[in-house]
Amino acid sequence: MELQTAPKLVEPVRTVVDGVVREVEVPALAGVPDSGSLGDIPFRNAREAPRTAVLSRKAQDGTWHDVTAAEFAAEVLAVAKGLIAEGLREGDRIAIMARTTYEWTLLDFAAWAAGLVTVPVYPTSSALQARWIIQDSGAVACAVEDTAQARLISTERPNLPWLAHLWEIDTGAVARLAKAGEQVPDAVVHARRAARTPDSVATLIYTSGTTGRPKGCVITHANFFAEADNAVELLHPVFKSVSKEPASTLLFLPLSHVFGRMVAVGCLRARVRLGHAPSIRTEDLLADLAGFRPTFLLAIPYVLEKVYNTARATAERMGRASSFDRAARIAQRYGETAGGGTPGLGLRAARALYDPLVYRRIRAALGGSVRYVISGGSPLGRRLAAFYNGAGIEVFEGYGLTETTGASTVTPPQKPRLGTVGWPLPGTAVRIADDGEVLLRGRHVFAGYWNTAAGEAPSGAGGGVGGGVGWLATGDIGELDAEGYLTITGRKKDLIITSAGKNVAPAPLEDWLRAHPLVGQCMVVGDNRPYVTALITLEPEGLAHWRAMRRKETVPMRELVRDEELRAELQRAVDEANRLVSRSESIRRFTVLPGQFTEAGGHLTPSLKLRRAAVLRDYEGEIAGLYDET
Repeated sequence: MELQTAPKLVEPVRTVVDGVVREVEVPALAGVPDSGSLGDIPFRNAREAPRTAVLSRKAQDGTWHDVTAAEFAAEVLAVAKGLIAEGLREGDRIAIMARTTYEWTLLDFAAWAAGLVTVPVYPTSSALQARWIIQDSGAVACAVEDTAQARLISTERPNLPWLAHLWEIDTGAVARLAKAGEQVPDAVVHARRAARTPDSVATLIYTSGTTGRPKGCVITHANFFAEADNAVELLHPVFKSVSKEPASTLLFLPLSHVFGRMVAVGCLRARVRLGHAPSIRTEDLLADLAGFRPTFLLAIPYVLEKVYNTARATAERMGRASSFDRAARIAQRYGETAGGGTPGLGLRAARALYDPLVYRRIRAALGGSVRYVISGGSPLGRRLAAFYNGAGIEVFEGYGLTETTGASTVTPPQKPRLGTVGWPLPGTAVRIADDGEVLLRGRHVFAGYWNTAAGEAPSGAGGGVGGGVGWLATGDIGELDAEGYLTITGRKKDLIITSAGKNVAPAPLEDWLRAHPLVGQCMVVGDNRPYVTALITLEPEGLAHWRAMRRKETVPMRELVRDEELRAELQRAVDEANRLVSRSESIRRFTVLPGQFTEAGGHLTPSLKLRRAAVLRDYEGEIAGLYDET
């Protein structure tokens, strides 16, 4: 990728109907190659910039060691030869079940170089969840990270007769694959690469399965090229740093999710130094960030909320809560001026005062060099986005689906609009249907669902979705403003209709409440009910801090959920959230649950989305109590 001196920003083309913007399209900044595949990327990098550090690996002593383009290409070639030596044929599927590690990315590119199709499996999946993905995809090989995962898959081997290989990364599987392939000529790999085209299938990524069994999304190499190349061109400040410090990122989101995977591909494509952080435990992640010192991060709102809440809790323990809160308000006011406004002299002076006291500490928690954050997965919220912008970290918020290979819209550089998910990614069109549903079109839109009937369009999509011809119905409700910025207001299937006929989108209320340090999860209820209520779970770390500050560490949880002081604090959070909506849409009552919504309990998907039907079923009694007026 050539360095630019300034970002390319193309204004969107808007279609207005009856005075309302109904469709927006941004022309592509990068076209899809006519030939080749993602498997070519390591070899192209090695040919054009062999000494450039494209990855970094963490040693056992905690230090980071760069991997050059030439070194990575050599490893990819060796492992690809090993996969071929083990009998994997072109088009075969190989499942990868591991945390975010160097070996994950190495296996991904080696599989592509060998003409294979990779199938991610969340490392937290149950035996039945993993079995379904491996079984449905027809994977003939599976690489797992550790012994526990190997045992989990082994329990299902009788139900997977075509799973011929099970490799364990922690016990040296990658090295053994390289050894097995020593007698395979390099030309065999290069011939397989040459046979791949942009329209070849690259991966099957399974949806989170909020309403049923996960479905495999067929993502082609062309989909990745369209997505990654246009993101790299648009987000010039992020991927193409021209400062003395080269662009780099530490990836800690799961590579099983399309969001993390797309950025990993984009980094290799743009030769941005990429590191992997397998543990998201606070102390582990903070240590990795401090050691790696990334210039940008890929994050979900939960991580940014946690950093903010931890900083606020630390200030409270030091007796400086009021000072932190004032600094936060100043950062939010300053951040609100991004993209158009000019902060006044007083605001600039106040921000300068708090920068070494508060904002620098926030940046230090993220490694000290982070200048940009790409946020996705769910809405970040205007308040938090403004805070980080004001604290010196520019936030690019995006929106997309597994079916769109990641982002379909993103905050345009130098033109942010807080509270929105930005403009269409270059090469993408966004349309709002008559019922408010968001429709998407572009070369990044997937080819369809795996194992659907021949010629059948993907569920909820127009015919010919692949290749950017038709429109993909997202199931999300949104609106476009006069300048083409998209705002997502909720999920079509999650829309609540009260007994009075009022339509309520639960997402804005839930997102706002989840940002509170005491709230772990929140689910708004009210379908066919007289008013809206909410189920709230408590965030363990936030609760521990609250207990310590009020000397209530010994109060049993069954009593704590009824504690008047705790409920008063949560009521204030609910009152704040209710300011977003009308009276008829507001939360009238809530209950605090003593436990958590968890993936193991069946209430969350691997990507932490609520399985609403399961929650409604399992907490039927608690919900009924919210409507008991006696």
